[in-house]
Amino acid sequence: MEAETSCQNNFETSEILATFLASTPLLEEAWKVCSIANTGFPGLYLVQQIGTVAYVAFSGRQVESGLEQSCGNLLPLDAADGGLFGPLYRYSQAEEPIRVHQGMLKLFLSFYSRLQIQIAELVGKVNSIVLTGHSIGGPLASLSALWLLCHLQSTLSSPMSVLCITFGSPMLGNEALHRSILRQRWGGNFCHVVSKHDIMPRLLIFTEIVNNIPIIQSLLHFWNCCMASPHVIADGLSSQLPQDLKTNVFQCVLKDLQVLAHAEHLSANSLFWPFGGYVFCSLEGAICVENSASVIRMMYLMMATGSPSCCIEDHIKYGDYVGSVSKQFLKAKSFHENGDGLPDSSFEAGVALALQSSDLTDKEPVQVQDFCFSMQNSNLRKNVAVLVKECLQMGQNDHRPNLAAASLAIRLSRIVPFRAEIEWYKACCDRADDQMGYYDSFKRKAVSRREARVNLNRHKLASFWDSVINLYENNRLPRDFDTKGKWINTSHSYKLLVEPLEIADYYRNGKHREQGHYIKNGRPWRYEVFDKWWKIRSLQIEEKKRSKFASVTQDSLFWAKVEEASEWLENVRSETDVTKINQLWHEMDKFEKYAMKLIENKEVSEDVMFKNSSFSLWMEKWRELKPRIQILIEQD
Repeated sequence: MEAETSCQNNFETSEILATFLASTPLLEEAWKVCSIANTGFPGLYLVQQIGTVAYVAFSGRQVESGLEQSCGNLLPLDAADGGLFGPLYRYSQAEEPIRVHQGMLKLFLSFYSRLQIQIAELVGKVNSIVLTGHSIGGPLASLSALWLLCHLQSTLSSPMSVLCITFGSPMLGNEALHRSILRQRWGGNFCHVVSKHDIMPRLLIFTEIVNNIPIIQSLLHFWNCCMASPHVIADGLSSQLPQDLKTNVFQCVLKDLQVLAHAEHLSANSLFWPFGGYVFCSLEGAICVENSASVIRMMYLMMATGSPSCCIEDHIKYGDYVGSVSKQFLKAKSFHENGDGLPDSSFEAGVALALQSSDLTDKEPVQVQDFCFSMQNSNLRKNVAVLVKECLQMGQNDHRPNLAAASLAIRLSRIVPFRAEIEWYKACCDRADDQMGYYDSFKRKAVSRREARVNLNRHKLASFWDSVINLYENNRLPRDFDTKGKWINTSHSYKLLVEPLEIADYYRNGKHREQGHYIKNGRPWRYEVFDKWWKIRSLQIEEKKRSKFASVTQDSLFWAKVEEASEWLENVRSETDVTKINQLWHEMDKFEKYAMKLIENKEVSEDVMFKNSSFSLWMEKWRELKPRIQILIEQD
């Protein structure tokens, strides 16, 4: 029963997306705008507002597609792009770098500046932005959506929702990109519509065919002609392609798909990797799949029932398939209302409907060896429907989010004593006669037994919260975990209490001299995640004005800013260049105004203003030096 429940939850997650798309005009509208972009805007994109939704459709007829380049030309997505995708690539150097197709990234960067201006003009006018694209326009839509999600995360200035819908899109990047999107919880923002036999979404997974530039050029030319003249029947144009070309492409891709579908470590055999949700369409409806391994196997099973001609012609038939998704929604409603052949298990009922939508239920057993190569595997002789059912059930028991969250709650109760000891330590510092306060006591008295105990508790708490972030970013916790008040409030209070100790330890050990200042170079990632959770919550609630000083300073980075200001103060004493002195003066003046505003709003704890705190000592030196600097600047 437990296993079935796990399967059901994961399967129904995919069905939420399918039901949403089927019951709204988003899918049909996206395809209409894509069709207009294909016929009227070759090499460009189209922006169209429909009600409160803006559609940005990228043409599938790119003048310089970049797809002809070798599949091996994957570029790292890093700071070389100017920080456009910053939240995606901030991980450890030990991990595989995120790589994307060179040609697609080059195309995106060529129109990025213009797109940025047009998106900015939509802010306040629309509630949602749908980025969409057919064929080569698909990865451009995906890159644009990733940029927009990164931008909105860094600014949090707009409540706009972002959805990317692609049709027959080739894959964009490697498994590291897939993992990073999971960590950001953005998988639900991407929906890739793939027709049953379309070879294009399956093409870039492998190197043998895509490195054959003449074949790729022939396919792109054929598809471009069909997109430019959608009224022309594709079946007739297809005859212009040599039969041996179609057969070779079909057999090679299917052969590689088979190898990948049965590999133990899928990512090790593929340069490109799927991310987001995949909607596999037939004239009977659609199946929505999220699990990456399931996506690969569905690509294989569906293509195995096709032919060399249909796998190429299917790429320009998405208009026929989009309408079938809405019909599937009506069929599903009738299926559940009438109870015709309805299985007892809700999960089995969902699988039965998915099988019906795939148009694979009546197919003959897969005979892969007929058009590929022989493999001694009894599974290949099973009925296709059985294989699809197994595919839908793949990986459903790997992650049990609710159990993981319950386990975390138990572990959280066990670390309460560690936090309580730190709170007791802060209270002792606040009452001490030395008037140093919490931050400076920990920084200056590291060798004492009491501070050593606090430091040990700090590491224990960090270990717990790092494990939370690891589960969260690998999708092993419930999807709404980061919206639960319990975890948002607990993580926020932990950050306010403990991060000052992190900062004190960083500067006490001189790490700022080796690595640079804490905020940019030393801050643990968990605090940035907690910042994101709290900022989203802050947009939803109205903060009340404080009537007394806070128990802990409300900006957990306050002491790191004090340390930077202290360095500025030391630098200005020895600086002779008036221009640099002026810059340092403005930085320190800005910090003083920021600190005074926190104090005025009572958003700091009282230890900030203790006589011997780092902040009070800085203020004393700054107020003494400030008039002299002003005179020097005025004289220049």
